[in-house]
Amino acid sequence: MTASVQYRIQPISLEAHLFDVTVTVPRPAKKGQVFSLPAWIPGSYMIREFARHIVRLEATSDGRPVGVSKLDKHSWQADPVKGELSLHYQVYAFDLSVRGAYLDTRRGFFNGSSVFVQVQGYEASPCEVEIVAPAGRGEWQVATSLKAREVGKKTGFGRYRAQNYDELIDHPVELGAFTRVTFRACGVAHEFVVSGEFSADLKRLTRDVKKICEWQIRLFGEPAPFDRYVFMLFVGKDIYGGLEHRASTALVANRNDLPQAGVKEIGDGYLRLLGLISHEYFHSWNVKRMKPAAFAPYDLAREGYTRLLWAFEGVTSYYDDLALVRSGVIDADRYLGLLAQTITGVERTAGRRVQTLEEASFDAWIKYYRQDENSPNSLVSYYTKGALASLALDLLIRRETAGSRSLDDVMRLVWAKWRRDGQGLAEDEWERLAEEATGLDLKPFFDRALRTTQDLPLAELLATQGVTLAFDSAATATDNGSVGAADLTRPARPTLGVKTAADALGLRLTHVLDGLPAQAAGLSGGDVAIAAGGLRVADADSLAARLVIGSKLKVHAFRRDELMTFNVVPVAAPQDTCRLSLAQGGAGWLKQ
Repeated sequence: MTASVQYRIQPISLEAHLFDVTVTVPRPAKKGQVFSLPAWIPGSYMIREFARHIVRLEATSDGRPVGVSKLDKHSWQADPVKGELSLHYQVYAFDLSVRGAYLDTRRGFFNGSSVFVQVQGYEASPCEVEIVAPAGRGEWQVATSLKAREVGKKTGFGRYRAQNYDELIDHPVELGAFTRVTFRACGVAHEFVVSGEFSADLKRLTRDVKKICEWQIRLFGEPAPFDRYVFMLFVGKDIYGGLEHRASTALVANRNDLPQAGVKEIGDGYLRLLGLISHEYFHSWNVKRMKPAAFAPYDLAREGYTRLLWAFEGVTSYYDDLALVRSGVIDADRYLGLLAQTITGVERTAGRRVQTLEEASFDAWIKYYRQDENSPNSLVSYYTKGALASLALDLLIRRETAGSRSLDDVMRLVWAKWRRDGQGLAEDEWERLAEEATGLDLKPFFDRALRTTQDLPLAELLATQGVTLAFDSAATATDNGSVGAADLTRPARPTLGVKTAADALGLRLTHVLDGLPAQAAGLSGGDVAIAAGGLRVADADSLAARLVIGSKLKVHAFRRDELMTFNVVPVAAPQDTCRLSLAQGGAGWLKQ
């Protein structure tokens, strides 16, 4: 029987945000055991160097100190010993995102990739982890999809097991005095854990989420690829995000996005939360199991390059909202409103003329996850444009097969392939499977959609479903697209071509867009506008009120600590706001 690696983790200083971790190796390597911590976490494609948060690392054997040498930024080697070896270290945990670890006096959370070192040579060995309660926090509990071995019935603290290191780090853990609700979807137990300060109708939440889960399970076919699933949601202020795992997901969102008691309507915030939940759940199939060959297995010490992220993040982004309408959570008009906003977002991104979807996928490591003031001019999102490419592909397949095939058939074939061999997809394999599933020659479509910067033929394809796509100018500063006929008679609003954020001094220009007046005048991302037309700029509205198309406007702005003057001539805002209108009896693909 293969000896298991033993892990122990305990919050030891909530105020200092420290987890204490011990890893015990039964038979360390004769030449000296090597340990390493992942540099990134699957699903978030940027080198994050989690090892920078490790402090006070030491090793012991039989109660005696053992020397440890650092090999590189995330690897260590212990001196040779004859008996059992233990590595002991502490992890600073104050990352409120879903990617790392967090600990304070209210709650704790960790992904295994940020706290559990990998033992070289033991990657395929069973792992056991003991999660120990913090002192003086008797009300705290554990939520995780890890397999329990010996845990407290009420608290969940105790011992858990994993078949190997890859499984160990793919089950995040939530700690604290959270609220837990349960439901079953297609017979599978689901838990929804909510932490943070909130007031919400959690029965409504579970009813809606159950519909979404059941639709997704049935899309791929029962049974679900897990026997239990855990949603972990932390709610706070001005936060949003999620990260998928094989039998759980970690989520953060604004507390006001939760459904409120007595409110029947689905507000924009709640709809956004449901879309996030749907997205991460869909990943249970699409990327956690079906995945690019570059991720099979993951090499968490370095980047894993693939041109297929559009097929795993973009396709998922298409199905996340589609699941909401097909499961009956929202109606067709509400879905088309979401689609109009996605189309508008891509249309307003100048980078779509610069970067292809395959390039966006490949360069995620250095561009998408490391955005700067020039990003809207230089990149396109493989999430949003990938979702639109998926929509276009779905509608093309339906048109060319007279409705007998769809993207659903492609997804089911890719799933069947994974269930058959468990192997990752070669870079050209997704396209080949799409052709096999549909019987169509799809190369011209893929060449255009993935390998050029040409716009997708969305208007043509949506028309086959009774949906008219048109563009007009935005009616307000917050108009990002909607359902309804385009109004080409609406006077265009003046624009400088900037994106902004509040600043203590005035208004920070976060992005200056290519080919528009602000850039032509010499303004740059990061500049802080403090006055326009001789008057103070307090916010975006105060600047917008002084814009007149074709009329020169003197703008004073700080660039770092230098005060500079720019003469800007506003132009008419482009017609880049999507309107979708639905003919009676149309949008049949939303019902299948």
